[in-house]
Amino acid sequence: MTDILFAGIDIGTASSKGVLVRPDGSIAARAERAHSVSTPRPGWVEHDAEKIWWAEFVEIARELMAAADGTRLGGLAVSGIGPCLLPADAAGDPLRPAILYGVDTRATAEITELNVEFGAEAVLERAGSPLTTQAVGPKLRWLAWNEPEIAARTELLLMASSFLVHRLTGRYVLDHQSASQCVPMYDLRKREWAADWCETIAPWLRLPELAWPTDIVGQVTESAATATGLPAGLPVTAGTIDAWAEAASVGVAAPGDAMVMYGTTMFLVQVLTDPQPHPGLWTTCGARPGTYTVAAGMATSGAVTEWLRRLVGGDFSDLVEEAARVPPGSRGLLMLPYFAGERTPLFDPDARGLVAGLTLEHGRAELYRAAMESIAYGVRHNLAAMSEAGGRAQRLVAVGGGTRGGLWTQIVSDVTGLPQQLTAETVGACLGDALFAAAAAGVDTAPWNPVVHTVEPDRRRFELYEPFYRHYRELYTATADISHFLAREQHRAHRSGSA
Repeated sequence: MTDILFAGIDIGTASSKGVLVRPDGSIAARAERAHSVSTPRPGWVEHDAEKIWWAEFVEIARELMAAADGTRLGGLAVSGIGPCLLPADAAGDPLRPAILYGVDTRATAEITELNVEFGAEAVLERAGSPLTTQAVGPKLRWLAWNEPEIAARTELLLMASSFLVHRLTGRYVLDHQSASQCVPMYDLRKREWAADWCETIAPWLRLPELAWPTDIVGQVTESAATATGLPAGLPVTAGTIDAWAEAASVGVAAPGDAMVMYGTTMFLVQVLTDPQPHPGLWTTCGARPGTYTVAAGMATSGAVTEWLRRLVGGDFSDLVEEAARVPPGSRGLLMLPYFAGERTPLFDPDARGLVAGLTLEHGRAELYRAAMESIAYGVRHNLAAMSEAGGRAQRLVAVGGGTRGGLWTQIVSDVTGLPQQLTAETVGACLGDALFAAAAAGVDTAPWNPVVHTVEPDRRRFELYEPFYRHYRELYTATADISHFLAREQHRAHRSGSA
């Protein structure tokens, strides 16, 4: 099986990426396209599925096929941002732009409404996750109340991966992992749609068939082959949401494995055998049959360091070098990284950023290190919540652009007291997609993407960080009322257009 390639294509928030991978896990070709989100109103974050999801998929597929140079493809898997809501008609054609995951906050009133209707505790117990801006159910209710003409024409509930699968194969399928984030419409324990609650929220919707991300759900049709350049009859797996594909790409598959993804935001996924729903986390099905995961997502991480870089000037390399010369604790600075509110485990969109301890002696090096440390405290906070949900991490694997340079990963290990493994490739979810396609074809993917380095925590620095972490937890509680007041003022100023 040496003269064969497996394709993986992922549609991300800011770019689409694709790879061709050999059966031994080595990458034969890569392709990428950049794009951006649309924010037509405050709190709305959207993608045009035709212009971004499908058009970029076609471009990447054609580029990869040219790179394959006649080598046979053994399978294709796709992933994408999620959970999203793309309303589509019976033919699978989009009726409006896709409403994106938790960054789109339009359905807050519907969250409150559904919590009253079903009961917040009942939702957590049955669906495994609380109703938040990440959930699909409230966005469907928002569609019904605010765009009833679109809702009336909607027959299919699609996400990025299932939209591409439908366009490629004609099959209307959603993977269990993605479905389990359609809170409160999926019963986590039974691993099936919660039919009664689905009927209450969207009686006009035809629910997709359920499959696992590694299941082959169809083959590329003749018409899709003509459009994409892919071979007709190519097996296509169900795929999943990008973060779970990225976790698979670095070998996070066994109970106790956890991924820490360093990006614009920080995202954590840990594999479990017996989930215990937690009000501050998302408990979902896993990417592999029979598994569960618990997930956490901070609202910012790289977004804060990028904001600070723009504010104080300089290159990232200079700032990292300067911050590395600052001792743990940033010479008495403590930051809260809630510059865009916070997701897990606080679920507080009106939390706000804060820097405590500033003096005239502090400079950009201390501020930059304090920002990195604040994200590390947030990671530790989320890991503590994940432990409460039955997910004590036994192996952490770090991925993403923030792992470059070494300082940030070292700070996280020092703050948490946990080692982090780094793998050979950090290309992202598209590599996990190719792994799904290869696994579906019977390839042993265990040797793919081996660990090449381990970041070990420093015990002395861990002890130095202990009081800082304790006060980090206290600082949010002590200042929450002030932050909420300021957030209300910010919302009022934005609505009135005043400075």
